[in-house]
Amino acid sequence: MDCVEDEILLTTMKLHQILLAVAIAFGLIFIIPSACTRPEQATRILIQNGYSNIEITGWRPFAAGKDDTFATGFSAISPSGHQVTGAVTSGWFKGGTIRLD
Repeated sequence: MDCVEDEILLTTMKLHQILLAVAIAFGLIFIIPSACTRPEQATRILIQNGYSNIEITGWRPFAAGKDDTFATGFSAISPSGHQVTGAVTSGWFKGGTIRLD
């Protein structure tokens, strides 16, 4: 009977490991990307710099510099009237930077 109980315990432990892996994957896919954007700040910075028709497109992790924590993608009309895409990047102790694609 001990072998059966050991088998049940191992199966339960494997199930817990699988559930933990799923929870971590869920966090990486759905929670972290939204936590790494600042849409209100990005919109404010773009408006202050003359951009219009701003559409926030979400997290842009590869647009950020080494000192940036946040990267918010956007599509907008530039001050010169051209359709542009890019990201507004920022960090905890620095201002925002508009980076165009």
